[in-house]
Amino acid sequence: MIEVVLRAVRVDVGSATPLLLLEEVAGERVLPIFVGTPEAAAIAYALQGVEAPRPMSHDLMGHVITALGARLFSVEITELVAGTFYANLRLLRGSDEVVVSARPSDAVALALRVGAPILVSDALMASEGRVMDLSEEDDDEEAPVIDVADEADLVAELRAFLDRVNPEDFGK
Repeated sequence: MIEVVLRAVRVDVGSATPLLLLEEVAGERVLPIFVGTPEAAAIAYALQGVEAPRPMSHDLMGHVITALGARLFSVEITELVAGTFYANLRLLRGSDEVVVSARPSDAVALALRVGAPILVSDALMASEGRVMDLSEEDDDEEAPVIDVADEADLVAELRAFLDRVNPEDFGK
């Protein structure tokens, strides 16, 4: 498994679909994963440390895991099958390990909230990882590696997408 960090949350211009850019910690490859609009918003909130008056779904999931005496040990993005990425949550409860299947977007959102590492399988990174020039985001060495400077633009793009999407678009 290869440890990655969430490098950015962007909106693909062509499809108006949000995507995550997961960059390997000890390398130069980036794994792009398209995600849903609500999940992108949840991840953006986690990045910004936004505290909702009531727990959001990923906050709730973290609280439930803790209340059950477990902790999220890691998130593993394991494979791509027919255009769909798969992930697992690795939970530890005492000496027992529990693996729970999850969507990568939910897994990343949860990992960001609880500080768990995000891992990508070697085979998946080898087949889907891309070398991307993200150097414009590295201008300030003290800045976090996560691109949240354009949150207002992201939210505006996500709203524009929601305004023009129709239920019929998902049946194609």
